[in-house]
Amino acid sequence: MTPELTALALAGLLQVVQYVLMAVPANLELGPGKTMSPRDPHRLGKPLDQQVSLRTGRLYRALDNHFEGLILFTLAVVVVTLSGGSTWFTTACAWTYLAARILYVPAYAFGWVPWRSFIWIAGFAATTLMLLAALL
Repeated sequence: MTPELTALALAGLLQVVQYVLMAVPANLELGPGKTMSPRDPHRLGKPLDQQVSLRTGRLYRALDNHFEGLILFTLAVVVVTLSGGSTWFTTACAWTYLAARILYVPAYAFGWVPWRSFIWIAGFAATTLMLLAALL
């Protein structure tokens, strides 16, 4: 397994951890009547992520953000791996992405402004650089 694939597998596990970090407090705050419902907008009044506490809402948004970032990172890892383009640079980019995603969770949950944005930029830049490295 390439180092980039290892980082991708760990990023997937991070997503599982993020889901638990969001889902447990959301279920405690809202109760199973809401969280296990079909979540029809006319019955709920507003989306569930808007009915939870500030921190749980932030964890929800951090999870959504990881879903979005993981798509592009997965693409970068697949391109690097299938092209046989794994290098020390792409490895460093993959681990930078993972480190940024790990740091992003507390940064978002605790409202670290402007650091959350800088952490996000580091992960996005690492992914972009992986794609560029695979093309060059």
